[in-house]
Amino acid sequence: PTRPRAAAVAAAGAGPEGLPVVYNGPAATPLLDEIASPADMKRLSQAQLKQLASELRHETLHAVSKTGGHLGSSLGVIELTVALHYVFNAPSDPIVWDVSHQVYPHKILTGRRERMSGLRQKGGISGFAKRSESPYDAFGAGHSSTSISAALGMAVGHALNGDKAKNAVAVIGDGAITGGMAYEAMNNAAYLSTKVVVVLNDNGQVSLPTGTQSAGGVAPAGALSQYTSRLLTSKPFLDFRSFAKSFSKLLPEEVQAVNARIDEYTRGVLQGGTLFEELGFYYVGPVDGHDLDNLVPILENIRDRDDNKPVLLHIKTEKGYGYPPAVAASDKYHGVPKFDVPTGYQYKGTSARPSYTSIFSQALIGHAEDDQKVVAITAAMPGGTGIDKFGRRFPKRTFDVGIAEQHAVTFAAGLAIEGLKPFVAIYSTFLQRGYDQLVHDVVTQKLPVRFILDRSGLVGNDGPTHHGSFDLAYLGCLPDLVVMAPSDELELLNMIATAYAIDDRPSAVRFPRGSALGVDTMNDLFGYGLESMPSKGEVLPIGRGRIVRQADASKPRRVALLSLGTRLAPAVEAARMLEADSEFGAELGVSVADARFMKPLDVELLRQLAADNEMIVTIEEGSVGGFGDHVLHVLALDGALDTGKLKVRPMVLPDRFIEAGTQNEQYDEAGLTPKYISATVLKLLGKQRVLV
Repeated sequence: PTRPRAAAVAAAGAGPEGLPVVYNGPAATPLLDEIASPADMKRLSQAQLKQLASELRHETLHAVSKTGGHLGSSLGVIELTVALHYVFNAPSDPIVWDVSHQVYPHKILTGRRERMSGLRQKGGISGFAKRSESPYDAFGAGHSSTSISAALGMAVGHALNGDKAKNAVAVIGDGAITGGMAYEAMNNAAYLSTKVVVVLNDNGQVSLPTGTQSAGGVAPAGALSQYTSRLLTSKPFLDFRSFAKSFSKLLPEEVQAVNARIDEYTRGVLQGGTLFEELGFYYVGPVDGHDLDNLVPILENIRDRDDNKPVLLHIKTEKGYGYPPAVAASDKYHGVPKFDVPTGYQYKGTSARPSYTSIFSQALIGHAEDDQKVVAITAAMPGGTGIDKFGRRFPKRTFDVGIAEQHAVTFAAGLAIEGLKPFVAIYSTFLQRGYDQLVHDVVTQKLPVRFILDRSGLVGNDGPTHHGSFDLAYLGCLPDLVVMAPSDELELLNMIATAYAIDDRPSAVRFPRGSALGVDTMNDLFGYGLESMPSKGEVLPIGRGRIVRQADASKPRRVALLSLGTRLAPAVEAARMLEADSEFGAELGVSVADARFMKPLDVELLRQLAADNEMIVTIEEGSVGGFGDHVLHVLALDGALDTGKLKVRPMVLPDRFIEAGTQNEQYDEAGLTPKYISATVLKLLGKQRVLV
């Protein structure tokens, strides 16, 4: 259908802010309008496939412009998506997308075009592959380097089920393939002799945009990325005619025998043996991933091969391809807010308050200015964790290890042994991937590695795979690990200073995605009396919490709200709501305490709250098994629950995955807003009310 707004802007010759029009897509999408499923693509000619790709690119741009999302990676695989769905018979031939932030074109072609308006929205479709959403989403994803293992398992399943004609396809990027799990799978694939196809999509970006200054320079992290880059630059793109001449290895054995020695010699001399061939794959490439004339017949021949040798097809694509604003941008429009399609103008929200990530970054830079032992480590997420800013200031002390969380953790352990002060900045959800290393290599040896867990709690539109829901549970069970959670930006400064000062054991600081509270809000809620934020934090006494709001001791009934992390602000708001209630506010006093530390817990503070109140409600942005359970454990062992006079209620994330939406929508769904906190107290008082 025609896009009236885009057409009007194009006709005017300028867009928002007077920007020139740099993109004019098709006025209509007649081929795409006829595609209800990939089966409808099979009747198209080669020329029509190219037109379909053009229409699909425009449709992807239009859809993401209305919702925001991962755009650059999707634009880079338009032609590949068309080719895969034309050649293979999905969902019978499963196509597994690694990480899967490139699946928007795939979703459009597989019956979800009309649902793209709800992309990454509450009640809408996921921004990632999701098995419960469509049979064409063969494997759910969001994290990296899982696709080859999953596709290999499916291929073995096909063989065991007698479906030997089926193919299993894994699409993995040059960033995801740096993850060790990808090599574990490839090492196993040749051994199992399965009909698996790995498409290596090489766009030189390695997850988030490269260019961060670090000890390894500004190129994509690691020797593997350099290796695949050399493969791309050392020889021209492979066309179908050249491919057909060297494809004898996949023909019957008697033909192979004739050509084997000649083929081996020419490939070795002219191209050099590849790492992938040493792993037992038949390597095909490099191939221009935007050239359907060659990509389609090459994929068809790979599909129709007779043997079970795994194949790796190495394609070169450009992130953001076909959309000039994305191609010109340093981040290739990796992740964008809503934007104007003709001009590329992004409608970015403005906030006077800095993000927690930027506050951490500046705090770390301050400590590094004073101490040359401070080093920063990230796993291919420099921009998301704030390590990019640290890298610009201290490139030789910045280490981007690639998508390799396990290595990041043990690498930091080695640095700590040599007297360095490593800060490992990893999203909470991604530290799960390095858990054994955290336990075995850091905690058991009491090494002073400092873990910075960004995106802890609910993260908004990225949904379940990116929520940092479990870190309090998986960290809280480890001995001699200091676990801190700031309630606001001042506390974050203090906790970074505290982590810096801890030299006898590991420590962790968790904080959420999003903007901080701001000085005025902190002064109002917590009574700080700040005129401005200090440049550096103060070292906190380990394992000591604080009371930020003391209940009136003359009130006959008293309750304590005990929070860990940034749910402290809603707790104070709930306390005000409760004491202002016209029905029972006159008799109820509400204290609010900030635990600050989950480990070690402030036992004396717990005893004080238990003695002074008849009810304690704990509040945290984490799963069952976290802070509230530790509080109950201490109170039970201390005998505080024996008489039945003290009631305790933990408020945690519900025991299910919360789908995509805004953070505020998710907090409301999780029941961690002021109205739900006050409702929990009302229920304890026997005065339950209906929430609206």
